[in-house]
Formats: sequence, structure tokens, C-alpha cells
Amino acid sequence: MNVTVIIPSLVGFFVVTGVILTLVSAIGVVRLPDVYTRNHAASKSATLGVMCVLLGTFIHFYAVEGQFNSRVLLSIAFIFLTAPVAGHLISRAAYYSGVKLWKGSNHDDLKQKIEARQRSNE
Repeated sequence: MNVTVIIPSLVGFFVVTGVILTLVSAIGVVRLPDVYTRNHAASKSATLGVMCVLLGTFIHFYAVEGQFNSRVLLSIAFIFLTAPVAGHLISRAAYYSGVKLWKGSNHDDLKQKIEARQRSNE
């Protein structure tokens, strides 16, 4: 197989995978029942989807155009580090502000940790 066939196939794979993951994320944000599951869909699959699209972009410009774009790599690293942390903080803020869990949720780990911390502080 020739490199001229492999590179566009690899770029296409990453871009299509990224688009599918971003679409799944958008469907999850619309269809899931509460703020915590919606936030999970938005932070996890959208992050991976955007990273796949950016990786496909980087490979295209590096292999086809011959341009090394460090900004795309920095964007991947920045999104990889900040999006999951932001999703976690948004969920934690929603929990502490009193947003209820979905009625189908059967376990609340954070409630147990908060109660244990309050008992140890007394």
C-alpha cells in the first residue's frame, strides 16, 4: 500500500471518528435525564471527538502539506487537560448547589464522603 493512500485514509478515519463522537455527545446532551449525565456526555465524548478532529488536521497538514503546526498540538493538550476538569467542577458545583440526581441513580458516593467529613469535623 502506498503512503499517498494511507495518510488520507488515516486523516479521514480521525475526522470521521471525531465527528461521530461529537454527534454522540450532542445527542447525549439532548436526551440524557439530568445535569450530571449530560455533563458527562458533554465533557468526555466531545473532548475525545474534538481531539480526534484536531489530530486528523495535524496529520493532514504535516504529511500532505509539510507544515508542522505546534498550535494544533498545543490545542490538543489544552483541551485534554481542561475539558474534563471543567466538567468535573461543573458537576460538583451543581451538586453543592442542590441539583437533584436523576431518580434512576442508585448510588451517591459524594453524599457519603460529605457526611463522613462532617462527622470527623465534629
